[in-house]
Amino acid sequence: MIRTFEQMNLLSVSLLAADFGFLARDVEMVNLSEADWFHIDVMDGVFVPNISFGFPVMKAVKKCALKPLDVHLMITKPELYLDDFKDAGAEILTVHYETCPHLNSIINKIKSCGMKAGLALNPHTPVNLAENIIHELDLLLVMSVNPGFGGQKFIDHSLRKIEQAKELIIKHSCKTLIEVDGGIDAQNASQIYSAGADVLVAGNAIFSSPNQKEYIQRMKNTSKR
Repeated sequence: MIRTFEQMNLLSVSLLAADFGFLARDVEMVNLSEADWFHIDVMDGVFVPNISFGFPVMKAVKKCALKPLDVHLMITKPELYLDDFKDAGAEILTVHYETCPHLNSIINKIKSCGMKAGLALNPHTPVNLAENIIHELDLLLVMSVNPGFGGQKFIDHSLRKIEQAKELIIKHSCKTLIEVDGGIDAQNASQIYSAGADVLVAGNAIFSSPNQKEYIQRMKNTSKR
């Protein structure tokens, strides 16, 4: 299912913005769309002021999903649950720099569990702090809003952070993908791809559209310009 991981200009649809009363319907919509991944935001109410998906919901999504689960952990002590997230269906697992004092061991454990390993940076966290680990990462997630809630406005200085991330990856000759999450829609997607992003996360813009599959297609098409 990670056959798309070597590609660029990917779209990961955030289910945080889906209608939880009709979650299977929304998962099927993504299955039938041009989107590449499902983005699953896991929040614990401690690291961020919100609570979201747990293991039962993830497992239910996995049963229906025909595309990889791109799981973003906004939780403290993620090292306690890595095996559980693998068992729940995560194929890409991203942890936050801000919650991982023993980052190298966590990244290695994620990989040993058979998942792709990602590292997320909050808007205030400098990109250069990832330099010593960048060669170990499959994914570097640049947060373009403060984590915890959907529907926020894209932070403009994130474009420079994306450029810095790309410079770092080129400097170290890595194949790390750059993912960007927060405030992304069809209007700014092309600019974010152009700054160096490989994967965009979008939720509210998609699920608030009257034609969701068409909107996904529109966002994907921006990457071809």
